Amino acid sequence: MDARTLPNAAFPLLAHASPDAVFAYRQGRGLTVRDFLRDVRRVAASLPERSHVLNACTDRYHFAVGLAAAILRRQVSLLPPSHNPEMVRQMREIHPQVYCLSEAPSVAVDLPLCLFPLPGDEASSPSRQLDDESCPVPMIDASQVVACVFTSGSTGRPTEHAKRWGALVRNVQAEARRLGVSEGASHCLVGTVPPQHMYGLESTVLVAWQSGAAMVAERPFYPADISATLSALPSPKVLVTTPFHLRTWLAESAEVPSVELIVSATAPLSTQLAQEAEARCGGVLLEVYGSTETGQLATRRSARSPEWRSFEGLQLVEQDGQTWVSGGHVESPLALNDVLELRDGDALGTRFILHGRSADMVNIAGKRTSLGYLNLQLNAIPGVVDGAFLWPEADAADSQGSVKRLAALVVAPELDAPRLMAALRQRIDPAFMPRPLHFVEALPRNATGKLPHAAILALAERLATSTPASSTSA
Repeated sequence: MDARTLPNAAFPLLAHASPDAVFAYRQGRGLTVRDFLRDVRRVAASLPERSHVLNACTDRYHFAVGLAAAILRRQVSLLPPSHNPEMVRQMREIHPQVYCLSEAPSVAVDLPLCLFPLPGDEASSPSRQLDDESCPVPMIDASQVVACVFTSGSTGRPTEHAKRWGALVRNVQAEARRLGVSEGASHCLVGTVPPQHMYGLESTVLVAWQSGAAMVAERPFYPADISATLSALPSPKVLVTTPFHLRTWLAESAEVPSVELIVSATAPLSTQLAQEAEARCGGVLLEVYGSTETGQLATRRSARSPEWRSFEGLQLVEQDGQTWVSGGHVESPLALNDVLELRDGDALGTRFILHGRSADMVNIAGKRTSLGYLNLQLNAIPGVVDGAFLWPEADAADSQGSVKRLAALVVAPELDAPRLMAALRQRIDPAFMPRPLHFVEALPRNATGKLPHAAILALAERLATSTPASSTSA
């Protein structure tokens, strides 16, 4: 059922054509829709009587089973930005009935634990004796809240964003159509990102559910594992990844397997990296734009054009100095936290150039740019493995009126400061040259390849007070 037609209806949990269709690949074995639905009902029967669940399953198939089981029990899955002790404490404070679902008895989460019931002797399990008619695809009310995603709040308390089933279905169906994975070709989706974050949830789990594609349970991280996982799958294959993971995979792999489609999000992707990925993998790379608040909104083929094209049914308008999005899966108009340049002559507001997040805009001596643009230029320099610009926490001018300067952290073991700065001068305005420039062994990226603001600030502060040998002022 197409969620565009009946916005307030109930929609099926899955869109696969047959109970015998491959739903997932796990440890080299195909699992069918029938297998999945049986596992969902088995796990749903084991869940406690609570209202919210923190799904910490590391196996993507187990995560998907747990998510579906919670939906059937009308329990809301919480997706915080991390599972560190303070974040878990805040989840418990906001939703006292929350519990943790995990395969690991020793999971480091201070919540009541429900162990994911592993199949055991599946062959003799009553659920394995069910016939096809006993495993119909469940219909889920469009208004049911199935997940709550959190962003960092300005007060230190996470901000909650409820996700209703109907809006999620409309969003991922639009994504599937744009990616071309909703045309019955039985794509295999491999993700280097975890399903516990919005991008991973949408593009490695829900897109598979609503397009008939097969998800892959494993989450390969190291370059050799990514290549091995892709090589073992039938075509057509889709790699759902991030610029950091993609750049590392290509840099450390002499050869890579063919991939029909690469999907990238979480940070801007350089044209150079996109072109390399398409040339080496032989497929198409599409970059996805969206946010936790809005869901996914647009794509671009980064190797060919900087212009984004929004999903069908969405409309972008400029109002009071901000860009607003409405229509499609967006249930009420939302202001975007990014600076967008809508293309002239596009009355529907479907094409735009993205200049970066509003909070990342930099103004020095009357010249403007964004941290995202500077990061793209830094990471495009040959020899740079990873890097990021940093805007000081203080205002742009201190009490004496002197102008604050940008700093940068860079992983570039084969470059020294003079060579790196010379290359950077060819790419950015002198006003934005970093002072200081810190060389580090690695940046504190999280599982989705993002750089948490607090983590990079803490690293910069440590470097600022370290010995001169650990950093260089350029």
